[in-house]
Amino acid sequence: MDQRLDRHLRLERADAKTLRPVEDYADFTVFQTEAWLAFVKETQDGEPVFAKLLADNQVVGRFTGVIFRKSGLRILGSPAPGWTTSYMGFNLEEGVSRRAAVDAFRRSAFREFGCIHFELLDRRVSIEDAEALGLKYQTVPGFEIDLTLPEEQVFSGMSPACRRCVRKAEKSGITIEQATDNGFVHDYYRQLLDVFAKQGLTPTYSEARVRALVKHLLPTGRLLLLRARNADGDCVATGIFPAANDFMYFWGEHGSLATTRSHLFL
Repeated sequence: MDQRLDRHLRLERADAKTLRPVEDYADFTVFQTEAWLAFVKETQDGEPVFAKLLADNQVVGRFTGVIFRKSGLRILGSPAPGWTTSYMGFNLEEGVSRRAAVDAFRRSAFREFGCIHFELLDRRVSIEDAEALGLKYQTVPGFEIDLTLPEEQVFSGMSPACRRCVRKAEKSGITIEQATDNGFVHDYYRQLLDVFAKQGLTPTYSEARVRALVKHLLPTGRLLLLRARNADGDCVATGIFPAANDFMYFWGEHGSLATTRSHLFL
């Protein structure tokens, strides 16, 4: 790790057009892409913002976030809880300290973005980093699949109960199809309502949010929509899975087929 960079890192707000594309960084996630930001802008009425990370005037990384208002106050989310959005944060050149990047962000975020509060969820920031910087944090569970693994290894990584359900579904004549039709969102949300109703709850997001996600992400090829049908052809399950850069995430699905991972919210 280049310690010279650690001592001289600083954050400076920038126009997205002047920055190196996020897809050029080895650590980018689907949640930092232009399409995902358009989805967040529409559903959260926010303003996408960007910054460059500098070391001795050399650009060594970038930051992605969205500013929104609450009670008239400007808040910076990268992302914020409730956005149905996972890892944003930083994209860094190899050898640049993630901890130092967060420290530079902490020192200048309020000045650069004019906000009173920020939330940060970065895939590679550790609990040790947060504690060393004296930041308040919490971990939240999530699911992801490493798409570089062989299919057999992905399947063996599921819980025994999940593997049994998959085998039972196959024997019962359940088939899975990739969906692109306009009726998918309605099928998905109808099932979501049913799942929540059985627990005496209501969904935390509207059908309009699902429709916005599909509108912005499906054309990019980074959103997989799946529908399960029984032997009679009835839709019995649906799933929504964004993916990019070798990782797929569970956005909405009524089962658990992936690796549990703790997300660190700062």
